[in-house]
Amino acid sequence: MSLKGILRNWFERYLSDEEAIVLLALLIGGFAIVIWLGGALAPFFTALVIAFLLQGVVAWLERRGLPRLLAVGLVFLLFVGALLALALIVMPLVWNQLVELVREAPDMFASSQRWLGEMQARYPTIVTPDQVQGWIATAGHQASQLGQRALTFSLASLGNLMAVIIYLVLVPILVFFMLKDRERLIDFMLSMLPGKRTLMTRIWQEMDDQIANYVRGKTIEIIIVGSVAFIVFWAFGLPYSALLGLMVGLSVLVPYIGAAVATLPVAAVAGFHFGVGDQFFYVLVAYAILQALDGNVLVPILFSEAVNLHPVSIILAVLFFGGLWGFWGVFFAIPLATLIKALVQAWPRGESGQAAISAEK
Repeated sequence: MSLKGILRNWFERYLSDEEAIVLLALLIGGFAIVIWLGGALAPFFTALVIAFLLQGVVAWLERRGLPRLLAVGLVFLLFVGALLALALIVMPLVWNQLVELVREAPDMFASSQRWLGEMQARYPTIVTPDQVQGWIATAGHQASQLGQRALTFSLASLGNLMAVIIYLVLVPILVFFMLKDRERLIDFMLSMLPGKRTLMTRIWQEMDDQIANYVRGKTIEIIIVGSVAFIVFWAFGLPYSALLGLMVGLSVLVPYIGAAVATLPVAAVAGFHFGVGDQFFYVLVAYAILQALDGNVLVPILFSEAVNLHPVSIILAVLFFGGLWGFWGVFFAIPLATLIKALVQAWPRGESGQAAISAEK
């Protein structure tokens, strides 16, 4: 069979449906806009995600008998209050602890050098001098890079401050109007789509519950795990408890490897502050219990509909979309991978193309 015939049969099989062509064009256009204009439209996409999260609360209040405008106003006020608390309480605390950690990094580095020297003296056959020197050189290189990044960040603080101000002003405004005029915005978007939307409706129905369940569940999981981690670290008297709690909360975004990666800084700070003693192991045991409760209790409760994806597919999705869009790419990696799977399963396959392929065989 010629290459021309193969291409023709492939086109007839997968792209013979007019709606499939329109959907493909919309997907390509949407991905192109996000890739090339993602930075400029970041406040809009952020507001869209937040409005999507808050819409469930608005719908719940409406089912309890509140008028929509009152429900939107109440939810919006709660959102603004949480945003102000984050901007005025949580972020300054995390920033101060980050500055203190950078300031204390040389002492931690010197302490780690002494500890490595003691390990080499106790176990000379296991820890060789060359290994110790290699570890020290690697740690020194990483520490110098951290200092350079901190200096670069401080020099660009004015631009970052302006970006924060833009987010604090634009995002709440966009969220309010997205909640208030939700039906009008949806009707406007639907008016731009073709009248025949069978394929799009089927894919959206398959994805809607999973996306809503995942995004809202993952947000709640970040808040719960981060808050509990902060309380646990604070109760043990561990320094930088807010910074470590935020890091542990965000680590749930990356399945399978996030918890393992977050263990390293927790163990490093605990070892530097308490030494390798009972208190150090108590912190690690408490952290392990937190991770076990998250994986075996919290996740099954929050995610009522399991994401039927292979672990390799999840890790590849996190790497790919995280490389494209950073934090939001990691956050939406699993829903996007689920969307791709739903598209592949629901995509129409023309009978004429299939018949031609069978005839060639």
